[in-house]
Amino acid sequence: MDLELTGKTALVTGASRGIGNRIALALAREGANLCICARGTEGLDKAVADLRAAGAEIVGVVADVTTPQGVEDVIGAVRERYGGLDVLVNNVGGSAWTPFAEISDAEWDRVFSMSFFSAVRVTRAALPLMDGQEEGSIVNIASLFGREIGGPVSYNAAKAALISMTSNLAQELAARSIRVNSVAPGSILFPGGSWDRRMRENPEKIQEFIATNVPWGRLGTPEEVADVVVFLASTRASWVTGSCINVDGGQSRSNI
Repeated sequence: MDLELTGKTALVTGASRGIGNRIALALAREGANLCICARGTEGLDKAVADLRAAGAEIVGVVADVTTPQGVEDVIGAVRERYGGLDVLVNNVGGSAWTPFAEISDAEWDRVFSMSFFSAVRVTRAALPLMDGQEEGSIVNIASLFGREIGGPVSYNAAKAALISMTSNLAQELAARSIRVNSVAPGSILFPGGSWDRRMRENPEKIQEFIATNVPWGRLGTPEEVADVVVFLASTRASWVTGSCINVDGGQSRSNI
């Protein structure tokens, strides 16, 4: 299936590794031009080199999109290199396992800044570049635990807010021919990720978790998330907006 992404421009935040990196690779394989960002120079440089070796037209920006300057740097790079933007994937996020009564205001701010406000700020800054295109697609990477209980309370709240914003923003941007959707990954395994660490620390406990919680019988891969994101980014998903799609091997227990 031709996803009609050849020559389109895509920005993927938090793309030096894991889910964001695989999304960028999948977009590149469909012929999209890329801008990716990450906070660390070494990881970003390697990601850019690997994606370029895979044939991507790409620009990488060292930026922290939880800050106004970081957002300005990334959007400025897209504007300078490509002039417009067709696809935005907001992938920055982070969590902290702290009991509710012990979460400080500073920690609430930090988690929401990573897992919610980064998407708010990048999206707001990107809209002028997307308005000049024939149509646009925004995909926000949420979480299974934005839809149901089970994760850290601050992270759950931030990802629930992201899913809610996505659905409401889809209504507002429809008149501007911009679709907005979210993807809710379940437990995803990749080198350097939290599930990789847990698997190495206590493989028996993780296998017990999988047997109890994931009907498909294994953890997911970043590539499986990326395939769904790239479909949503494409015109093949032209009638999909305001949706939140689970990618979780049946892990979710929610009816909606």
